[in-house]
Amino acid sequence: MELKKSPDGGWGWVIVFVSFFTQFLCYGSPLAVGVLYIEWLDAFGEGKGKTAWVGSLASGVGLLASPVCSLCVSSFGARPVTIFSGFMVAGGLMLSSFAPNIYFLFFSYGIVVGLGCGLLYTATVTITCQYFDDRRGLALGLISTGSSVGLFIYAALQRMLVEFYGLDGCLLIVGALALNILACGSLMRPLQSSDCPLPKKIAPEDLPDKYCIYNEKGKNLEENINILDKSYSSEEKCRSMLANGDWKQESLLLKNPTVTHTKEPETYKKKVAEQTYFCKQLAKRKWQLYKNYCGETVALFKNKVFSALFIAILLFDIGGFPPSLLMEDVARSSNVKEEEFIMPLISIIGIMTAVGKLLLGILADFKWINTLYLYVATLIIMGLALCAIPFAKSYVTLALLSAILGFFTGNWSIFPYVTTKTVGIEKLAHAYGILMFFAGLGNSLGPPIVGWFYDWTQTYDIAFYFSGFCVLLGGFILLLAALPSWNTCNKQLPKPAPTTFLYKVASNV
Repeated sequence: MELKKSPDGGWGWVIVFVSFFTQFLCYGSPLAVGVLYIEWLDAFGEGKGKTAWVGSLASGVGLLASPVCSLCVSSFGARPVTIFSGFMVAGGLMLSSFAPNIYFLFFSYGIVVGLGCGLLYTATVTITCQYFDDRRGLALGLISTGSSVGLFIYAALQRMLVEFYGLDGCLLIVGALALNILACGSLMRPLQSSDCPLPKKIAPEDLPDKYCIYNEKGKNLEENINILDKSYSSEEKCRSMLANGDWKQESLLLKNPTVTHTKEPETYKKKVAEQTYFCKQLAKRKWQLYKNYCGETVALFKNKVFSALFIAILLFDIGGFPPSLLMEDVARSSNVKEEEFIMPLISIIGIMTAVGKLLLGILADFKWINTLYLYVATLIIMGLALCAIPFAKSYVTLALLSAILGFFTGNWSIFPYVTTKTVGIEKLAHAYGILMFFAGLGNSLGPPIVGWFYDWTQTYDIAFYFSGFCVLLGGFILLLAALPSWNTCNKQLPKPAPTTFLYKVASNV
């Protein structure tokens, strides 16, 4: 089934609106988990590296499961996946309020909430890309600002809720707010199929032999029937052997010709043979699909820009994600007084991420801007800002660096755009799922690594030097891969001819 041409407007703006609020409601708490991180450190008394796993899993598990999330969205559609994921996010947040230890939070907050967020992210990005083509950069920028605005608001909201209702009450209220995702998902109307009439269904027996991919001349219907006849004769022999023993009733049945299989209708044999033959062809079809999927994956990695892109996103998430989780603790470790806090550092990161996503998304729509080079520039500047964090010892400098980091973290809005330009819209879901898997791996490893560095050295200096080096390395690798061949990567890969599996089922005649 082919979809209509992207309308670039109309109901698509409703999709943008509800996708914005979906990301706002699902990512608000996981991205602002730095507020809860400090509470969990005091409540459970675990090390910073171990406690950081909760927030890193919440952001990383969904991305690690991106291939599965893409498969779910492709199979069931964005609307059912969004509604189901809303229950997961809300249930995981409420369940976390009853956590007796940090290990329970690994499951309830890290895995359940994280997987729900991953499904929601894939659903919103996929349906937005279907509704927009010429304005795709603007649309992706708008919906991706939802998570950033959520980070800005939830950072202050969760702090206020913890003060008034405690940690458990905060998680219950935030989980109840997440139930509004169900209302947003109900408005995600799928893009209608094209008005082209469906081809007339052709009976399998009317298909010419040349259209049968799996035409096994040696194994036709008569051979399958012969196999069935042999099985029936073997069964009769077994029954005769039993009749020679104590089973007298069995021997009487064998003597009665009316109950033997000789009178079994011939049509039944043919029907069973046809089903056997069809199952065999279906198994071959599934195997062929798996081979095609593996072949397409290998073909993607033969594109050197795509290979560099997956390295860059892995290193970017290892180094770039920890500030949003640990910046509050960085300020506390630098002996910044609470009276100096005009605004939480996480809130600054959140609002500047929203601004960055919107502005970078708008820039991506300009034809004269090379989107890949724009993405590389965000990585390099962000890596330099991470290396400067150890030199920041006051609230003003930390706030300035948080603003820079937040703005360039907004490159998430142009990442689907870069992926589309690299592999083409036809392979977007496949390629994006692979890239998000590596992004999730980086998200899961980054904060614990930084936390372990602090546990070993009792300072964040070496940890943020490491983070900055990772982001810079990813940016330079992608730059080297893109410099000589961006024009060839800009050309969409030729659309493969659709593979059709047709079966020739033997006739009953």
